[in-house]
Amino acid sequence: MSQAFTEPFHVFAIYAAVNGLIMLILGVLVTRARVRTKTNIGDGGKPEMARPLRAHANNTEYTPMALLLMLATAPLGGPVWLAHAIGLPLTLGRILHAIGLSGNEGPSTLRFIGMILTWLAYIVGIVACLWLVFVPAAVAS
Repeated sequence: MSQAFTEPFHVFAIYAAVNGLIMLILGVLVTRARVRTKTNIGDGGKPEMARPLRAHANNTEYTPMALLLMLATAPLGGPVWLAHAIGLPLTLGRILHAIGLSGNEGPSTLRFIGMILTWLAYIVGIVACLWLVFVPAAVAS
């Protein structure tokens, strides 16, 4: 089997690329809304700018730290399944959240599920990093 699916750092690179693509698509949607509404900066006081701006900004707020947590597990000896346990809910969550936020002004099921999956990725990443750092040291003592 290819290293792309068996080595933690390669798995990280795949999730980083896919999440980069998500960020690019959300950025294009903001640009498209800017052209359509003739808005140069910010939301220009135009309500139709709010959803694309927030979808992009929310992704920008959550994705980097989750990817950093995933990246940190690789040199600490984290197994490949751990990279997937962080990357899969993150990526699926970011897609669902973006669709939910882009499609509705108020709460939506997709937006809610997207945030839960994103938070799940955070929790797995945080616990994994702390475990990989402190448990081997505690066992060796």
